[in-house]
Amino acid sequence: MDGLSRVAVVTGGASGLGLAIGRHLAADGRRVAVLDCDAGAADGAAAALRADGARAVSAVVDVADRNAVDVAFDQVRAELGPIEILVTSAAVSGFVPFEEITLDEWSRTLAVNLTGTFNCLQAALPDMVAAGWGRVVTISSAAGQTGSARQGHYSASKGGVIALTKAVALEYAATGITANTIPPFTADTPMLRAAQESKFLPPADVLARMIPARRLGTGDDIGAVCAFLCSDAASYLTGQVVAVNGGAVT
Repeated sequence: MDGLSRVAVVTGGASGLGLAIGRHLAADGRRVAVLDCDAGAADGAAAALRADGARAVSAVVDVADRNAVDVAFDQVRAELGPIEILVTSAAVSGFVPFEEITLDEWSRTLAVNLTGTFNCLQAALPDMVAAGWGRVVTISSAAGQTGSARQGHYSASKGGVIALTKAVALEYAATGITANTIPPFTADTPMLRAAQESKFLPPADVLARMIPARRLGTGDDIGAVCAFLCSDAASYLTGQVVAVNGGAVT
């Protein structure tokens, strides 16, 4: 198989960082599967990739549902082939004072962000082991590195993603599989804009002053680094927290 044509699954691939990552992977010649809980958006994202000349499909899945993950991954295998690249970008967020986080909010956040990552890893890794080659990139968060006020549930889930990625990297390093995580600080995404509209986060110019690079991150910032981590050139880079954040967390 031509290395550039490897099959890449991107969860949360219909919007925000996942959408940008899918575009970068497609530009590198990957066959891209856009997985998302929003069926219409997933179909639209895959159609846009095909219009640009890529081979792309979509699948609807709630990554917290293991059976649904297995079905979606089987669909990808049937339509594109074995999975050798996995990018986990699906996530939920929220801002709630710690004492007001309900058990349902806690459980749902960890179910999507952490257990969802676990589900997708277990579904994809056997294909990578069989191929003797694989790339995993999890999208975590600076909140998982430093904590974030009013985001105890989100911070815990993303910290877990970082630790899980490191564990997988160690366990699979000798098999030709790498696993790294990218923890954005503030990137211009629909999730960020929703938090700003709800007044949980300040406007972009205020956020930018908190970042040494003096601007918010973009999907292309994350997508370009993610595409590199998914390349043959990144074969000796594993278990790393690759902080694409303009210097905000070092």
